[in-house]
Amino acid sequence: MVARLDTLVVGGGAMGSATAWALATRGREVTLLEQFEPGHVLGASHGTTRNLNLGYADPVYVSMLAEALELWDRLGAQSGEAQVARTGIVNHGAPAEQARVLAALSAAGIRAEELSAAQATGRWSGIRFAGPALHMPDGGQLNPDLALPSFQRVAADHGARIRHGVRVVQMKVLGDDRVRLVLESAAGTETVEARSIVVTAGAWTRHLLPGSVRLPALRVTQEQPVHFAPLDADTVWPGFNHTLVPGSPGFEHAYSPVYGMSTPGEGIKAGWHGTGAPTHPDARSFASEPKQLRALQDYAREWLPGVDADSFTEISCTYTNTPDEDFILDRIGPLTIGAGFSGHGFKFTPVIGRILADLADGSGPAPVKFAAGRTIGDSVLAPAFARNPGSVL
Repeated sequence: MVARLDTLVVGGGAMGSATAWALATRGREVTLLEQFEPGHVLGASHGTTRNLNLGYADPVYVSMLAEALELWDRLGAQSGEAQVARTGIVNHGAPAEQARVLAALSAAGIRAEELSAAQATGRWSGIRFAGPALHMPDGGQLNPDLALPSFQRVAADHGARIRHGVRVVQMKVLGDDRVRLVLESAAGTETVEARSIVVTAGAWTRHLLPGSVRLPALRVTQEQPVHFAPLDADTVWPGFNHTLVPGSPGFEHAYSPVYGMSTPGEGIKAGWHGTGAPTHPDARSFASEPKQLRALQDYAREWLPGVDADSFTEISCTYTNTPDEDFILDRIGPLTIGAGFSGHGFKFTPVIGRILADLADGSGPAPVKFAAGRTIGDSVLAPAFARNPGSVL
């Protein structure tokens, strides 16, 4: 007998969990499937810190940021656990872009201020500033290991069915409101049909979707940030983002912009953005690329005086990148797809869940810039360092 469901969300990471939350809290029947058990470290939605970086000037993203700030607080109220540690975010290294971000955020009612290098150094001695900095006090850190179970618990409280350890081995579209899936779990094999499918499978997206579904190229990379040991436990750390200017003194060995934050109990996280080696999500090495690791240590010696660049712990995650680094949020027949978050999607998680829920139940569209069928120059995304000639070793 084939079980018949209304809406099935495939992929229980951040975006799938938020979609189940958005659907369930509006009274929709929804089942969430995740192939791994809770707390796994095989994708992009694990660990205890992600930057809630507000440094965007694009009006679409700024609007989403404003909504995200409200929705993270809503999830906190519903779950009984605050979701944002408001340490603030400080961006530096690109004064002209910082000015555009300041204007965009101020127009949207999101707090931001420009600080001189001396002012910024006075507040955050663990970071070296060579020019003006943009401080965004409404930003801070998010905790995936808290957020995912919070989304799922609130969704379940509103009637969602949450199933871990269930893998989709076949997906076939049978009609505009009928999709058949073959599932495998410890209990065996089962077949289900659903009116609507939401695919939020991260690095597994391309391997899961039927071949007839056309998307922008998705390039999966293994990223290797580290936690550096802080030199002084009393140093105050904001989240930070450093835009490196290729060819400038002190940037000779840079691979890309650097992001970072304090992870309580683990150290000061720092990493290159989008420079990892291409990988298959089921065949990752979890080993860092030696030259990039050494370059990150060199960066820390030059720009992070508050850490010990020789004392660190490596960590690993995946990016699923689109060629333009904009997301894919679209509906194709009965399939709603959320993918390609390109290393900057987590801060938008509850908004993305809301958008995907709107697409799945027909209550609203996604922004045009996230359409699956958009035209994007090159079909294969080059690594970030290749998009910035002169910034590599």
